[in-house]
Amino acid sequence: MKWTPLPVPPSRLGESPVWHPVTRQLYWCDIPAGVLHRWDPRLQVHDQWDVGSDVACCAPVADGSLLLARRSGIVHWDPLTGAVRPVVAAPYDTAKERFNDGKVDPMGRFWVGTLYEPRQPALARVYRLEMGTVAPRLVPVADQVTVSNGLAFSPDGGTVYRSDTTSHTVWRADLSAASGEAGPWSVLASFDKRREGQPLHTYGGRPDGAAVDAEGCYWAAMFEGQRLVRLSPQGEWRQTVELPVRCPTMPCFGGDDLRTLYVTSARDHRPAPWAGCVLQARVEVPGVPAHCVLPP
Repeated sequence: MKWTPLPVPPSRLGESPVWHPVTRQLYWCDIPAGVLHRWDPRLQVHDQWDVGSDVACCAPVADGSLLLARRSGIVHWDPLTGAVRPVVAAPYDTAKERFNDGKVDPMGRFWVGTLYEPRQPALARVYRLEMGTVAPRLVPVADQVTVSNGLAFSPDGGTVYRSDTTSHTVWRADLSAASGEAGPWSVLASFDKRREGQPLHTYGGRPDGAAVDAEGCYWAAMFEGQRLVRLSPQGEWRQTVELPVRCPTMPCFGGDDLRTLYVTSARDHRPAPWAGCVLQARVEVPGVPAHCVLPP
């Protein structure tokens, strides 16, 4: 697989790439910089906005706008005007916790997990944003998490996936399209933790962000493992894809045919030339179109 970087400056911690199915543009976040990026492959134009407050992930909205998960809460953001409108406040102590990975399910509900910065105990959670109520609210769907990542949905919408990066584990659960209820959670795959003193080049990494392709396979970015792994819906190892960066953070499928695989990465404390870049490569199996939240 031939990888090339997008011709844009690297991020400190690039995360949450999403191909907006309405505007046909790629968005991603630089979490510690508080910057939202956009790449238009047709025009070869890069834009960026300072949206502040540890912006962790973004969700496409059906009118071409976005929801942004910031440390202080979830907001609606209009790329045409830059207008920001609060949707729901963060349900945690913002001094110790922030939002992290997020994805939209097939019924248009935004799922977003958190990261507990002290790491212990495991107090982070995964939430589902309910917009159809009198006031938007965040409903807990998984707890006892340390670093929530890897949210993704099967092509038929019947399965939801998530990972806890610290525990090196990917989980799956049956998903009710009607109610959004999920569970019980079971292990899809687990990975060996790095042993004390183990050389980094022999470590396979821990599961970070993820995407699902049209065959239902789960692509996990292995942070510090310099690779992606492709798992079947049953958790069988299908493919390993080596990368030119040590710390990939999340893949996503984009382009008009959804056969361009984009991968964000981390740069801080990483010496590789392409660290922090968004990588791109062509793949044989296309991805699943990103789902949209209904305009709030």
